[in-house]
Amino acid sequence: MTTNPTVLSLSRQLEAGATTSQTLVEASLAAIAAGGEEARKTFTAVHNAAARDAGQAQDLLRRAGQRPPSPLAGIPVSIKDLFDEAGRTTLAGSKALVGAPPAERDADAVARLRAAGAVVVGRTNMTEFAFSGVGINPHYGTPGNPTDPARIPGGSSSGAGVSVAAGYVPLALGTDTGGSVRIPAALCGVVGFKPTQRRVSLRGTVPLSWSLDSIGPLARTVECCAVADAVLAGEAEWVPPPVGLAGLRFAVPQAVVLEGLAEPVARAFDAACRRLSEAGARIVEIPMAELTDIGPANARGGLPAAEAIYWHRDLLDRKSDLYDPRVRVRIERGRTMTAADYIDVTQRRADMIARADRSTAEYDALLMPTVPITAPRFEEFAADSDFTRLNILLLRNCALFNFLDRCAISLPMQEAGSLPCGLMLVGATGADRRLLAVAGAVEPVVAPR
Repeated sequence: MTTNPTVLSLSRQLEAGATTSQTLVEASLAAIAAGGEEARKTFTAVHNAAARDAGQAQDLLRRAGQRPPSPLAGIPVSIKDLFDEAGRTTLAGSKALVGAPPAERDADAVARLRAAGAVVVGRTNMTEFAFSGVGINPHYGTPGNPTDPARIPGGSSSGAGVSVAAGYVPLALGTDTGGSVRIPAALCGVVGFKPTQRRVSLRGTVPLSWSLDSIGPLARTVECCAVADAVLAGEAEWVPPPVGLAGLRFAVPQAVVLEGLAEPVARAFDAACRRLSEAGARIVEIPMAELTDIGPANARGGLPAAEAIYWHRDLLDRKSDLYDPRVRVRIERGRTMTAADYIDVTQRRADMIARADRSTAEYDALLMPTVPITAPRFEEFAADSDFTRLNILLLRNCALFNFLDRCAISLPMQEAGSLPCGLMLVGATGADRRLLAVAGAVEPVVAPR
């Protein structure tokens, strides 16, 4: 799949009879096979036989005159290693789950993809139990960033981002608790959409934090993500309608999200804002001081640690030696939290959500860099202290808006000669389709040049 086509362009080719699902599946599997060690680190499992059978079935249905159930019909996709597939053990990037019973049924998100006709070609690598924004996995290896294999891909949906950016598949399914779809999308130069948390069913996924976990797609365009989101949410087929930039109101928060920007990111963000203004959008700066309160509210471990330890405590008691130590220590923080600590976080969160809703109600979206830095080199994570520092930085901007229960999308922005980075648009809670439509208008203006 070296030409990196989009979901909709492939769907149109299938509809016109210019290609077949079998052809697309074979191209995807051939690209993975040709990818060598990097592909092996991208995928924890490749479903060669099952994917070929599914592709053939989609072609037979088309030849029989059956209307495709969605634009995803016959399209190869990858799924993150924490989604259940019937008959397969879900490892979630860990050695601690090796030998666990296979899943009895597909995760709801996977079942909806299959019902829509998508062809699952394999499972993608990830940070163990999805607990970091870096993407490093000491158990199964870590794929290099397609732009520069010496650099991280971002996480936790590391393999998902690489599978799209490297051209193995046009669409990947990931999860996002604190940025795990948007971070690899930004660092790998693709689009990543995080829906409002309750939008897509989490049943059949290994949880990190049930208050924050969300399921979203990574792809090459906003339209691709919108088509996938409709399927995942169980809604009717939908492509964002054209939206004019003139008159749209964007706000750039001045608290937290612009601190410590690397020069290439700052330059790309400034250029993106300038282009949007020139195209007729109105961009204003707002304090949004409530963002400064989120860090202190989570100082004792926050929702991820408290909710993760609930799920992991028995497994940790039996198999703690099999965990990545950098993941284990973050989960173990939950043991020190009290019930009062947990209630305090949830109460403060509700107050901050209400405050943020009031301060941003008049804007079509918030604008900021997805990640304040470009992809660091693997060697920069050798020391635990550096891993912690960089992981916090990678997660920072994205995690703020998971805490505020917003929908968000990362679009590629990149100035000539620099590494990929992302422009994040943040929408109101539940305004997912509005955000996708607005992002569709922004996308061509800020596209890498």
